[in-house]
Formats: sequence, C-alpha cells, structure tokens
Amino acid sequence: MKARNLHEWNLSCKEAIGIQRQLASQVRFTAMKKRPKIIAGLDCAFSKDGKQIFASAVVIDLSDFSIIETATAIRKVDFPYIPGLLSFREAPACIDAIEKLKSTPDCLIIDGQGIAHPRRLGIASHIGLLIDKPTIGCAKSRLIGTFDEPGNKKGSFSPLVDSDEKIGVVLRTRTDVNPVFVSVGHKCTLDDAISVVLQCTTRYRLPEPSRLAHQLVGQTKLSSR
Repeated sequence: MKARNLHEWNLSCKEAIGIQRQLASQVRFTAMKKRPKIIAGLDCAFSKDGKQIFASAVVIDLSDFSIIETATAIRKVDFPYIPGLLSFREAPACIDAIEKLKSTPDCLIIDGQGIAHPRRLGIASHIGLLIDKPTIGCAKSRLIGTFDEPGNKKGSFSPLVDSDEKIGVVLRTRTDVNPVFVSVGHKCTLDDAISVVLQCTTRYRLPEPSRLAHQLVGQTKLSSR
C-alpha cells in the first residue's frame, strides 16, 4: 500500500491543529461494501528515552486467524508529545510499516482513536485518510466523551458521547473483562466497526490483529536495545 501525501510533517502545534480540522471534514462514514476477509492490526511503541518510535502491522486471514504477513518500522521521533496531536508523532512510523506490506487489507484496526477525538481526527482517522482505506479505532482507554458502563457480557456496548454527539461505543469484547473504546476511523460505519472488532476477538480483550501487532511491536522494541 502507498500513502497519499496530504500534508507536510514538519509542523508547529498550531499548523497541526489546523490540518486536523481540515482533514476531519474528509472522513467518510460509508458502509463497507463487503464483509472484510483480510484485516490488519497496527500498533506502535516508544523507546525508553522517547527518542525512537516502533511500529508494527500484522495482516491476518479472518477465516482462520492465520497470519498472512507482518511488517515493522523504526523512526526517530520528530514531533513533541502534545495531547490531541499524537498522530503527528506516531503516524509517520505507522505509515512506514504499512507501506512495507505486500498484501492489501480490507480494513485496518488501529490501536487508538478514530473520530473519538476533540477535533474528530484521531490516529485511526488520520491514517485512514492517508491510505484511503477503511480503518477502525480500537483504544484501550478513553480520550474524550462520557458513557455508561456497558453490560458484562461479550458484545454489550454503550454509546460514547461528546457534546451530545455519538462519537463511538464502549464495547465489551470479553465477558467480565474491561471494555475497549471503538470509533469510526474512515470509510466505515460505527456498526461496521463494532461488527469487525467482535469478529476479530477470540479469547482475549483485544481483537486478534491488534493483539498480534502489540506483541510484535514489543518484540521489535526489545530487539533494538
């Protein structure tokens, strides 16, 4: 896959916020035309000193959860830590990993927020626009919004709301286990996002592509020491 060149990366905080506001209007909430069969998980991590970022992508066949391929990337961190602007810090390495993939996933599940973001452009939406593919944000924690605790059984969910706008759901992927925060990234609906995350969840809290990507990025980080 090849990413589109939508903007420069050497930006000030003010410029990055402006780009988020501009790109947020381009996010598409369109239903997936077919049930995805090949899904990629994407995750990243930082070195202990915060100077390097590691990204990993794992592509699986949803029919049997077999791994089709993996890719990793390492980059120098060029953007400061600023809440709400994390995609400008993380996305370049993630794109490096994605562009190494030979297969073309039907959908990507990204460890982070989609539109569940103050300016409706978290990393899953940002990357979705850059690669022009369906993406889903599946985060372990809340960034913004209020919610009621969902039911305890797998598949239960409750709305995640910000200023009376439904920006995602709080989804229970395993019975009696902490939920995840799911939101549209790009080119899918919230119903699609919920369905795909549940289809990808086996006996763990995280959907399998995300879990495998998390494992791989941890291994990449360790091997770089």
